[in-house]
Formats: sequence, C-alpha cells, structure tokens
Amino acid sequence: MSTITISAGRVPPFARKSFPLTIAYSADETVEDVKKKIAAKNPKSLLLFYLSTSNENSTSMDRCNCLGTRLLQLYTSRQRLSLKADKKPLADDAKLRDAGVGPGAELELKDLGPQVGWKTVFVVEYAGPLLIHPIFYCVPELFYGRPVVHSQLQNFVFAMVELHFAKRIFETLFVHRFSHGTMPFFNIFKNSFHYHVLSGVFLAYDLYRPAFSASSPYIKGTMRNDETFLYTCAGLWAFFQLSNLLTHLNLRSLRPVGTKKRAIPFGYGFGLVSCPNYLFESLAWAVISVMTGSYAAYFFLVVGTGQMLLWALKKHRNYKKEFGKEYPRGRKAMFPFII
Repeated sequence: MSTITISAGRVPPFARKSFPLTIAYSADETVEDVKKKIAAKNPKSLLLFYLSTSNENSTSMDRCNCLGTRLLQLYTSRQRLSLKADKKPLADDAKLRDAGVGPGAELELKDLGPQVGWKTVFVVEYAGPLLIHPIFYCVPELFYGRPVVHSQLQNFVFAMVELHFAKRIFETLFVHRFSHGTMPFFNIFKNSFHYHVLSGVFLAYDLYRPAFSASSPYIKGTMRNDETFLYTCAGLWAFFQLSNLLTHLNLRSLRPVGTKKRAIPFGYGFGLVSCPNYLFESLAWAVISVMTGSYAAYFFLVVGTGQMLLWALKKHRNYKKEFGKEYPRGRKAMFPFII
C-alpha cells in the first residue's frame, strides 16, 4: 500500500495537533474511505475522555459523549478534501486513482464545521409555521387586543396552510431522498428565518387579523365570503399540491436507496420544465395570495418564487451539463416557454 499526506487548510483547535498526518491507502479506495481514516485518527478531547470513562450517571454521560463527539470530531460529513494543487473538492464516491491521487500525493482538508442532517433541517423549518399559525388563529386576543370571529376565508386559509406544511414534513420523512446528507449546523437558523418569520409570524399575523374577520367590510358581501369562490380556490390549491407531490414521488423513483444516482426525469410536469415541483409550489401560494389579497401572502409568494427560481436555474444548468445532448432541448427551468 502507498501513503498520502493530509495537510489542513482550516481545522478547529481540537484537531490541529493531528495535522499534517500520513495515512496508508490503496488505489481502489474512495475519497470517503480516506475521510473515515482521518476521522478515526482525530483524537477526542480530554473532556470527552473523562465523560466516556466516568462510571457515575452513565446514561446521561453517554448522551453527553455522543453530543460532544459530534461537536469535537472531524466526522466525514464535515470534511472537504482536495488535491493540494487543486482546490476543487473531491467527490466522496470517486476512487483515488480516478481522482488523480497517486503515491506521495498531498491532500488538503478543510473543516466545514458542525453538520446537521437535511431531514432535521427541513422538519425544523416546516414545523415553525405549522405551530405558529394555530397560535395566531386560536388566541387572536394576544396579538390584536380583542377576539376575532373568523370568516370562512380565514377558516379555509388556516386549513390550507396547516395541510401544506404537514405535507412538507411528511415528504421530508417519507418521500425525499437527499443527494447531500448534511449541511452546516448554523445554516439551520438562516434557513428557518424564511419559514418561521415570513410564512410563519408575518403571514399569520396578517391573515387572522380583524380586517379579514367575518364582520369586516373587506369580507362581508364580497366574493371572499362566497362559498363557490372559496371552494374553487381550495380545489385549485389542492390540485397544485397533489401535482407537487407527484413530481416528488417521480424524483424519488429515480434515485435508488443509499445512492446519489441522477437520471433525466420524465413524466407529469417534466415535459415542459426541469423543476415542476417548484412551479406547482408557486402556483399553490399564488392561489392563497389571490384568494386573500393579503400583502403578506403576496410578499411571501414573491420571495419564495424568486428563491425557487434560483434553485431551478441551477438544477437546470446541472442537468444540461451532466446529460448534454440527451437532455430535452425544449425544457425551461421553471416556467414553461419563459425561463
């Protein structure tokens, strides 16, 4: 077996004494195999040694040890490896010989910081609005200083918002298969702002206020108090939500369990755009915006659609780059015939 040297471009203080390090490898091993060896050589801190050898309160100590290990070890998902002369990250599933790693080569490691699983991130994001909306809806006195007799519009929208985020959590737990297992831990706070604040507090405060109540002139005698209008909007919204779910199920079928395989998606919605899930998501929120006329709903629609468009454009470029001429030329990123 040959050896390679691992230097550290950026690592936390607890791991600095471990670098540079030399490890043995074979050409058939993958980059992830190297990461596992680095993780195994990274020593635990003195505090963790004390916790792991203590006989008192072993159950609580074990829990602390698990948490501490995640915070104070260079586990594989927080490592990024690249060739010393090339800063491009090496793919985990790439074999070392294919990645250009030969005898005496030097790799550079960058610590990506504490990581958290994508499923955890999404559940935390979506649980925010799911819990925030019932508070505004059930105890409006806390926010508006008086009771609110909810209109049919408010009842419909409350149910639609709750079902939407419950669906998102269901999809996260049972439908989505993620190409990346983790993301930086501190990003969870930034990502949650969009949902907890914009679609949570901001949207809920606007939707359940007295201006949308049963006695409001904005509601009484208008189409927003007409059941035909409300059920039509709810039906459109449900159609877009189910369409969104179908595209997610289609994408799931393209990726076998435990792999990062990518394939060209076809079928419902994919004939016109690369990301119909984003299109249907935007249309569902457009229904709520038109249905209510809420400034907060329109603001969330614009911000959310803008963000999804950026994701769609990136995925569209990646599809075209990866599959080349095989990828359907007529497809747009998110909006049919436009972009």
